[in-house]
Amino acid sequence: MVDLTTTYLGLKLKNPLVASPSPLAEKVDNVKKMEEAGLAAVVMYSLFEEQIIHESLELDHYLSQGTESFVEAQSYLPDTGKFRLTPDLYIEHLAKVKKAVHIPVIGSLNGVSSGGWTRYAHDMQEAGADALELNIYFLPNDLALTASELEETYANLVADVCSRVSIPVAVKLSPFFTALPNMASHLVKAGAKGLVLFNRFYQPDFDLETLEVVPNLVLSTSNELRLPLRWIAMLYGKIQVDFALTGGVHSGLDAIKAFMAGASVAMTTSALLKNGIGKASSMLDEITAWMVEHEYQSVQQMKGSMCQRSVAEPAAFERANYMKVLNSFKLLP
Repeated sequence: MVDLTTTYLGLKLKNPLVASPSPLAEKVDNVKKMEEAGLAAVVMYSLFEEQIIHESLELDHYLSQGTESFVEAQSYLPDTGKFRLTPDLYIEHLAKVKKAVHIPVIGSLNGVSSGGWTRYAHDMQEAGADALELNIYFLPNDLALTASELEETYANLVADVCSRVSIPVAVKLSPFFTALPNMASHLVKAGAKGLVLFNRFYQPDFDLETLEVVPNLVLSTSNELRLPLRWIAMLYGKIQVDFALTGGVHSGLDAIKAFMAGASVAMTTSALLKNGIGKASSMLDEITAWMVEHEYQSVQQMKGSMCQRSVAEPAAFERANYMKVLNSFKLLP
């Protein structure tokens, strides 16, 4: 019998397949189904910095409304049911999910700047979260903002969040850094125990009939696996941190590639949204069957076996691969 267990963020997992953030986690029953399908952990959908700030400002408006008209109004409070903060509902839901399942539940906090909103990291811990995923999603468009300033902002945010909790924190990054290895190292020094590669920027589209910019959600495909696969393979062993690969994991074979690159876990969402939560079970069966066929005893045995420092041609991950691919294309006669 093969051993599928792995360790991620200090958590002992029964296997390395984890559900990444998605609307599926908005229902407790769905998370129960994820556990039944064999998923080893689930990352909750994100609580956004903007969401917290907006709700706080809205409550402040209602608390202060009318206070300049009557002295009695100084003690006025709104109907707490009507103006209850959405972030608090998130914390309540996280607590319900944690009580409903036996697998680890990872809270997700999405933001770009340090501030009072980061206290919700502690609230997630108090609600029972086993770990926290900090999703840094920011698209810089200020001509005066330098790369070093932005990277310092990221590191400060990670340090701020880590200082508020005792549970481990993973950072979900985009691939758009000039020197990704240095940035990754910087975040680990700031306190990150895990790196999740990569965040997907959802690009807007143009509606040519209405002349509007419209959001457009496109689920991932297995082809997107290559980018995080390459970077994890190059970083594994150079930075002492747990890696999670996300984006493009649609089959058991995709997950196996992630482990061989050096990932502790493979995260999947699009496959579950496309095929149903039960898809996780067939992915795990595929992983087990492949390991048996190729005589692997454990996931740990596979981990990092195809990282850059382990393969016969390390240059295959760098410019050599780029040149070979371009030269391999043949025009039709």
